[in-house]
Amino acid sequence: MTNKILPLRKKMKLSQSILISLIMLMPGIGQLHSQTAPGDSGKVEYIQDSKISELMDKSLAINEKKDGKVKGYRVQIHFGSDRDKANEIKLRFMQKYNNTAAYEPYEQPNFKVRVGDFRTRIEAYKFLKEITVDFPSSFIVQDEIELKEIVK
Repeated sequence: MTNKILPLRKKMKLSQSILISLIMLMPGIGQLHSQTAPGDSGKVEYIQDSKISELMDKSLAINEKKDGKVKGYRVQIHFGSDRDKANEIKLRFMQKYNNTAAYEPYEQPNFKVRVGDFRTRIEAYKFLKEITVDFPSSFIVQDEIELKEIVK
């Protein structure tokens, strides 16, 4: 019986997603009006529903609370209860890979050494392959990462 319920739940989620998408794309939420006259440079007026402004404000407030951090990936190169050992491994990493950030989060009772700020798992995997020779027990972890500045 549970095997028949599971596909039904998936179909319901899919139909909910489609319904939400259709509602968002309905005309009348935002409209463009263009007025041009011969020899006029043109004027574009955008009329927007107040709910869109409210959503934008909420989105900005949420993003400001994150302090420039987003979900991403790091490579964990050490995990243990000895702080001196964690510092030693972090220092060894920083000497060899000085262009990559290293972090030492503490989760009682263990010290971790995590490196890099990768947006995708693929980026983290490429870096993992690069450092595996020096840090063979390394692995990828999901973490809050520092958002890098976009270079134009």
